[in-house]
Amino acid sequence: MESEMLQSPLLGLGEEEEADLTDWNLPLAFMKKRHCEKIEGSKSLAQSWRMKDRMKTVSVALVLCLNVGVDPPDVVKTTPCARLECWIDPLSMGPQKALETIGANLQKQYENWQPRARYKQSLDPTVDEVKKLCTSLRRNAKEERVLFHYNGHGVPRPTVNGEVWVFNKNYTQYIPLSVYDLQTWMGSPSIFVYDCSNAGLVVKSFKQFALQREQELEVAAINPNHPLAQMPLPPSMKDCIQLAACEAHELLPMIPDLPADLFTSCLTTPIKIALRWFCMQKCVSLVPGVTLDLIEKIPGRLNDRRTPLGELNWVFTAITDTIAWNVLPRDLFQKLFRQDLLVASLFRNFLLAERIMRSYNCTPVSSPRLPPTYMHAMWQAWDLAVDICLSQLPTIIEEGTAFRHSPFFAEQLTAFQVWLTMGVENRSPPEQLPIVLQVLLSQVHRLRALDLLGRFLDLGPWAVSLALSVGIFPYVLKLLQSSARELRPLLVFIWAKILAVDSELVVALSHLVVQYESNFCTVALQFMEEEKNYPLPSPAATEGGSLTPVRDSPCTPKLRSVSSYGNIRAVTTARSLNKSLQNLSLTEETGGAVAFSPGNLSTSSSASSTLGSPENEEYILSFETIDKMRRVSSYSALNSLIGVSFNSVYTQIWRVLLHLAADPYPDVSDLAMRALNSIAYKATMNARPQRVLDATSLTQSAPASPTNKGTHIHQVGGSPPASSTSSCSLTNDVSKQPGGRDLPPGRPGPAGPQYTPHSHQFPRTRKMFDKGPDQTADDADDVAGHKSFVCATAQTGFCDWSARYFAQPVMKIPEEHDLESQIRKEREWRFLRNTRVRRQARQLIQKGITRLDDQIFLNRNPGVPSVVKFHPFTPCVAVADKDSICFWDWEKGEKLDYFHNGNPRYTRVTAMEYLNGQDCSLLLTATDDGAIRVWKNFADLEKNPEMVTAWQGLSDMLPTTRGAGMVVDWEQETGLLMSSGDVRIVRVWDTDREAKVQDIPTGADSCVTSLSCDSHRSLIVAGLGDGSIRVYDRRMALSECRVMTYREHTAWVVKAHLQKHPEGHIVSVSVNGDVRFFDPRMPESVNVLQIVKGLTALDIHPQAQLIACGSVNQFTAIYSGSGELINHIKYYDGFMGQRVGAISCLAFHPHWPHLAVGSNDYYISVYSVEKRVR
Repeated sequence: MESEMLQSPLLGLGEEEEADLTDWNLPLAFMKKRHCEKIEGSKSLAQSWRMKDRMKTVSVALVLCLNVGVDPPDVVKTTPCARLECWIDPLSMGPQKALETIGANLQKQYENWQPRARYKQSLDPTVDEVKKLCTSLRRNAKEERVLFHYNGHGVPRPTVNGEVWVFNKNYTQYIPLSVYDLQTWMGSPSIFVYDCSNAGLVVKSFKQFALQREQELEVAAINPNHPLAQMPLPPSMKDCIQLAACEAHELLPMIPDLPADLFTSCLTTPIKIALRWFCMQKCVSLVPGVTLDLIEKIPGRLNDRRTPLGELNWVFTAITDTIAWNVLPRDLFQKLFRQDLLVASLFRNFLLAERIMRSYNCTPVSSPRLPPTYMHAMWQAWDLAVDICLSQLPTIIEEGTAFRHSPFFAEQLTAFQVWLTMGVENRSPPEQLPIVLQVLLSQVHRLRALDLLGRFLDLGPWAVSLALSVGIFPYVLKLLQSSARELRPLLVFIWAKILAVDSELVVALSHLVVQYESNFCTVALQFMEEEKNYPLPSPAATEGGSLTPVRDSPCTPKLRSVSSYGNIRAVTTARSLNKSLQNLSLTEETGGAVAFSPGNLSTSSSASSTLGSPENEEYILSFETIDKMRRVSSYSALNSLIGVSFNSVYTQIWRVLLHLAADPYPDVSDLAMRALNSIAYKATMNARPQRVLDATSLTQSAPASPTNKGTHIHQVGGSPPASSTSSCSLTNDVSKQPGGRDLPPGRPGPAGPQYTPHSHQFPRTRKMFDKGPDQTADDADDVAGHKSFVCATAQTGFCDWSARYFAQPVMKIPEEHDLESQIRKEREWRFLRNTRVRRQARQLIQKGITRLDDQIFLNRNPGVPSVVKFHPFTPCVAVADKDSICFWDWEKGEKLDYFHNGNPRYTRVTAMEYLNGQDCSLLLTATDDGAIRVWKNFADLEKNPEMVTAWQGLSDMLPTTRGAGMVVDWEQETGLLMSSGDVRIVRVWDTDREAKVQDIPTGADSCVTSLSCDSHRSLIVAGLGDGSIRVYDRRMALSECRVMTYREHTAWVVKAHLQKHPEGHIVSVSVNGDVRFFDPRMPESVNVLQIVKGLTALDIHPQAQLIACGSVNQFTAIYSGSGELINHIKYYDGFMGQRVGAISCLAFHPHWPHLAVGSNDYYISVYSVEKRVR
């Protein structure tokens, strides 16, 4: 209904009207995320960043076919032309020495990128030498990657048949080498680098041969008799990578100022060739004094970021990574730039090769093919960084001035900050993200980079996935070991974001966990690594004062607890656990009352509307059995049942489980029932009869103790001794199953002459927690049949849901605070509606009320109305019968909703309250067993009612037909809920903290029939069944808080109302019809009125001076505040208007002068003032 009204027009609201400020300031109960959301973890995103097949290039084959001094016949070189090979002029020394020097230099250039690889040179080789080299490297590399570098500057160009050229032994002929054979020798995975003209032909041939191999493999797999199946299967070439210097129809550039192996130079010495190429451009004239000779003198080392050369290399790595991450598909980026360090370096440098060589009409080729990157905007940032660096060279070299570091990283962080600050909600990823990760290497910018990275990760799981895909993990993992204290808060935040999205990374942190005195950290780590549920302490382990998970094996938890998150940290020893449980009000209160906080174990997932015996036939204990055990348990029974003192931690936990099994929230009761049934099954299995061993085995295995031996003889000769009454209480309840609930299959039958109880096999001196004798082999089938009990675990989604908090934005302005959000506008509309209702109702009351008998609504309720409650601002009235609630629209005369409250069949609804009536309304129901349930989505045409939370508001309330049941009063201003009834206390609940605040003793022997409170004066007024009116000040100590007692009524108090203003009086009415007005400061009543007797229901209007009362004599009477009768209502309206039934309930509207009346004839009616007045 709320959603329907939100879409309606403003119903005549003027723009000048403003919502009442009190509505904005009122707190909301049970509207936190844990109440509004389903308690489950977020859907895990597929994490593609983690490379399962991370590889390493372990061997490198350097094949150089230069034939120094002899040019190939199919290449006509220019004069002058490019001569340098690996930055060496081969004509400056003898041919053989030049060849060896070039080979050694090429190996050094590769070693800068992969120093630990195994390098083998093959200089001007033959086919056999290449075959021997390749097969040897593949054999040693096994499943790792091998690199094959081919320089064909001294041989003819590759052929269209897929051949490259090598030499014969005498260097008199060029010999073709098939790429197909090369594939066979190299195997997979491999990477091939071709530095020769028409290199694209080799790439095409390679792909054709690879496809041919795949077809051969398919044929061999389909037809085992095929000749190909009898031959060794060819290796698959799927994981092979190729880099070629040019397209199939292109020649290598021959510009004299560039090296002849320009492609190899770009791949292995990128900074050197990039600076040389930069100096050859026209823009270099803007940097005076920089020459090709000067850049050879640039100081520093590539791996030292503090030097000019090292900083340029650092900037180059960041820029090429950024270009690749922004242009390439994510899976291809992971494969080429994150899987193998050498491959990543070669592909970064390949991007530079594409930029430089394209400027000379030469297009490098790769397989897998990359999108064009040579025009990417980040290259301009590279040019600027080079420009700034080279502009300082003359003064640095000649005058020795200090090097000024590049502002590149600071500027990129600023650009990233602008993206974070100014970006819209749905936007493309920031291109600076890889640079931010590179900045983490710098101590100067690290703090700012971590701050910006944290803000980025806060945008949501998609941002975390992007950061992981770009390679954040090794950076932040290394920073965890940093000693800088200022980084710790940022790192904690970043890791919380990462773990919330990818919890598998907990394992990576395990080696960083420090062992403290308390083993809580160990338990917490296991708690995170396994199933994220906190295990119960082992009985044997807790004797030593610490908690240890109970386990059969490291990964098989036997039993887990369902505990409040806030109490976990305090639970470190058995003593502290016992104390914690006692602090949860588990001690006896007036005969065994137990109290729990509302949200302690409740979640907000959808709950079924019916709570009864579990429908699962595997349960051993029924709901009725659990409830009976909970109510009749006593100290002595528990002592004899488990053989330990009542104050032990184990007894406390058992009592907690018993009470939780009867919890009104279905999810909580279901978890506790499963735990109890698991324990009950194990107990019955231990107590089940066992097959008696034969006489021979008894003689051989009889214990030395005469006492034990006598016990065995007694078992063989006669029936086992009878167990005590107390120890049979559990098994008796277990055996007496309710109708239709059979024991699970495989349950042993009655003990026969050949069986004896398993417990009698224990020696009498057995320790409490011994395992005892091993079970016989006959138990195997039975244990397997009941594996569900042994492995029963109590699991919730609370931890996953809590982790989801960190995966969501926490720095973003909450939607409810965003002035332009839909939620904010809906709240404004509701508050304007509230203002209109208050104003119009006040104006109608001010006109004066002469009659209140105009029937504006009449309908038959599905059940006999027991409680009726108007919504304060919408035309909705809630009508409760014994166990269900019906919602009616009293303006349209329509039924809006009807659902079951979920209370057991022997209980009834006795009170209702609207929570957050001014905003997003919730309905609170109270039943006479002390249970409180809170519902949402009621009277909603689009959603089904859902239980927000439920808890045991009062303990030890035995449902009776003549009692007051449970009575409540709600304070929206403070979020406090007062509850009482057939008990001797008034319990105050704080719904914000979800905890019990006070138990105020009533000081009377009768039940509380009515409650009313005033938050401004902190007063609570209770009407009791003995006729007394008692006033409590909750600010005072419990022994002094009863500040006034009035005993002027002589019969049951139907209503006690405390007027909500500073001078407000107490108005009370008893069943005898005497209305008394009390000033809380005076010991006696200040006024007395007499109305009709025999009252069954009564209400007092909070705004108008009206009193309405219902009688068993089938009428409703309305009186003014002065006791003057306004009118009677005896008949329903209509031509055949029948006599109203006995009044069962009635209630005034909080604002309008409307009266809702429910009667025993199932009818619910609403009366108002005369139509002409309205």
